[in-house]
Amino acid sequence: MEKVYNKLVRDRIPEIIEKSGKEYEVEIMEDEEYKELLNKKLLEEVNEYLESGDIEEIADVLEVIYNILDLKKVSKEEIEEIRKKKKEERGSFKKRIKLIKVIDK
Repeated sequence: MEKVYNKLVRDRIPEIIEKSGKEYEVEIMEDEEYKELLNKKLLEEVNEYLESGDIEEIADVLEVIYNILDLKKVSKEEIEEIRKKKKEERGSFKKRIKLIKVIDK
């Protein structure tokens, strides 16, 4: 039986498949396709978190984000500075504020 995936998988998945006694086919992607499949993987992992609420899914989301940053040549320190600046300028979400509406005067 053959199952076709055509999706981004973690680096050790081929090794795990091989150890299970199965055969597989993979290819190494160029940047454009890699970017596209990273974006799809991000949505997949976010949806898995939304469905399960499992904290392990947050770790998967972070792993995808770290790889997107690597592709964009942005360090974790740089993104953390951007996050801190936005938090300083606009705040966080800790106060749980829900904006209902804005009325023009």
